[in-house]
Amino acid sequence: MKNIILIGMPGCGKSTLGKLLAQQLQRPFYDADSVLEEREGRSIKELFAVSEECFRDAETRTVKYLSGLDGCVIAAGGGVVKRAENIEIFKTSGMIVFLDRLPEKIVQDVDTASRPLLAAGRQRIFDLYAERIELYRRYHDHSVDNNGEREAALQALLELVRRES
Repeated sequence: MKNIILIGMPGCGKSTLGKLLAQQLQRPFYDADSVLEEREGRSIKELFAVSEECFRDAETRTVKYLSGLDGCVIAAGGGVVKRAENIEIFKTSGMIVFLDRLPEKIVQDVDTASRPLLAAGRQRIFDLYAERIELYRRYHDHSVDNNGEREAALQALLELVRRES
């Protein structure tokens, strides 16, 4: 059974919707950031303190590990698209779904203090969106809009999975 890999901006709903989707489909759920910290024995903040490259290397190792699993829902890190290698690896194990959420919506409810790349404040979300939006659009197999109600996005994900199964 193919994995379902959710990509998108920090705060776009990958973890929240991923958990709900996994429950509905009775599949295991993995948050790539949590798996990364567990497998590396260091926090994302600690890895970034060394360098972004150090973190991205750990992220690629995590992508390889998660791609070896089968039939899972995976919430990828927001910057996973920064390395084409990560996407190529993920594509071997499943379908990639871009959760598209506007930065205006993200800044309404994301806690920037708990996210290392967003610690600089809410403007960073707009900057990251501008930097990454073309990558998200280039690399996804499917896109789901998450600018409205959470339940609508979940239903769209469920319909997509049913169509693709």
